[in-house]
Formats: sequence, C-alpha cells, structure tokens
Amino acid sequence: MGTIEKPAPRRTLSGTKTPAAGAQQKVVDEAISAGKNLIRDSILSKRPYLKFAFGNPYNLSLFSGALVAAGITLNPVLAIAAIGAEALWLLYAPDSKKLRKILWDPRFEKLREAIEAQEREEKTRDLPPYLQQRVAALVENRQRIHKLAEQNPSFGSELLKSELVKTSRLVDSFIEMAIRSTRYEQYLESVDLRELERDRQRWETRMRTGKAGEADTEIAKKNFAIILKRLDKIREIREYLGTARGQLDLIENSFKLIADQIVTMHSPGELSGQLDELLTGVEAIQESTRDTEKMLAAMEI
Repeated sequence: MGTIEKPAPRRTLSGTKTPAAGAQQKVVDEAISAGKNLIRDSILSKRPYLKFAFGNPYNLSLFSGALVAAGITLNPVLAIAAIGAEALWLLYAPDSKKLRKILWDPRFEKLREAIEAQEREEKTRDLPPYLQQRVAALVENRQRIHKLAEQNPSFGSELLKSELVKTSRLVDSFIEMAIRSTRYEQYLESVDLRELERDRQRWETRMRTGKAGEADTEIAKKNFAIILKRLDKIREIREYLGTARGQLDLIENSFKLIADQIVTMHSPGELSGQLDELLTGVEAIQESTRDTEKMLAAMEI
C-alpha cells in the first residue's frame, strides 16, 4: 500500500503562513514567554533561600567532611552531631536577614542581571548596531544610578528599591520604542510615496469625472478613501518617529542627569518625580501607536 502524504501547510501568495498558522505561532510564543516569566518569578521573586543555604559550598564541604570523618572513625556520635547541626542550619539560616543580605542576595542579583541581559540580547538582536550601543550605554547608566543611590545615606533601602524598579521599566520602554521605531522606518522605506500619490490622483480623477451611482464611480470613491487613510497613517508614523526619537534622547539625557544629581538628593521623592515624568511620557507615546500597530499587523499577515 502506498503511503498517505500529509497535505503541505497552506500559504498565501506572498509565501507566508496562513492567518491560522500565524495565530498558532502566536499562541506558542505566548506560552514560551509565560514559561520564562514563571521560571523567572519562581527564582527571583520567591527566592528559594533554603536551596541556597544547603547548596552553599562551605556548608556542603563541612557537612560532607563531617560525615566522611564519622565513617572513617566509625563514630556515630559525630555523624549524629553533623546531621543535627545541618538540620539547625537549614531551619534558621534561610530566615536570617543578615545572611540573606551577605551571602545570597548578591547571588540572586547576579542571576537577575544575567537573565535580564539575555532577554535584552534577544530583544535587540535585530536592531541596528548604533541602537544596540545606545541600549548598552543606557543599561550602564542605570547600573551607575543604582550604585550611587545605594551610597546615598538619605535614601531608605525599601523605598529606594521601589523607585529604582522604575529605571528598569524605562530601559524596557527604551528598547520597545527603539524596536518599534526600527520597524516603522523599515516600513516607510518600503512605501513608494510617489506611486501612492499617483494612485491618489488617479482615483480622485475617476471619482470626480464618473457618474454618480455607477459602479465604477463607487469603486473609485472606495479606493480614494483607502489611499487617503494610508497617507494619514504614513503621516502618523512620521510623527511617531519624531516623537519617539525625542523621547529616546530624553531618557538617555535624564539618566545622565540623575546620575549627576543623585549623590546630593535628600529623599527618594526627588528621584521619583523625574522617573514618573519620564514614564508618563513613554506611556502617552505607546498609547498613540495602537491603531498604527493594528494596521501594520494586518499588513504582515
């Protein structure tokens, strides 16, 4: 018997996958993203100090060394004492704020930075080199702000931590705007404005010279309306690019200014005001692009 061949996936004329395939890929991407977030939250938010307490090299060497010594000397008392000491360590050490701060929090911080660096690399992989360099410089300035803020005795640790989270949000927003700006620039480069203007004039002429109510005239009206909408969207994209470029510069310059000022700030409130203002500007820009994103997404299907 002959084998039954599976039908090849349907593709559009442009060679891309069908909308159904695109929707499936989106679900897969969202599932992967959710999995990464779950892992990240379990590692960094819940912070399993018990695992770090047991896996500490000093703890492992002392505990295993005591058991080996008990085995060599055939001394059950030494083994029981080692197990008891280990039990007490695992019972109390994970809850010790001092030990967390000295031993484990720095390791969590390095792990967090490594995860963030990997995520940034994945996000910025397709950015032009000059934008990748700007992102790297912004991250360095954010780290500098954090170090200088920790050295300022006027800042309380808990309140300061909540404010410094905003700098990470601004870095993420910077990357998002840079990615979106790159996409918009590439889209504008793909549009032949002269041809679009010729189409506008052609359909406008047909619309005005045709007889009212005739099918050709109605089609000309619809085509003319679509061309006008495209021209409006192109204008909106150009306006967004101008605003986004200014906002990217503003975030960079503000980070540099904050790094200069933070040593002499008297409270986290001074830092909060500047960061909140930047976040408000970023959110306003992101809100203004929703319709444009829908249009481009529809064109990419």
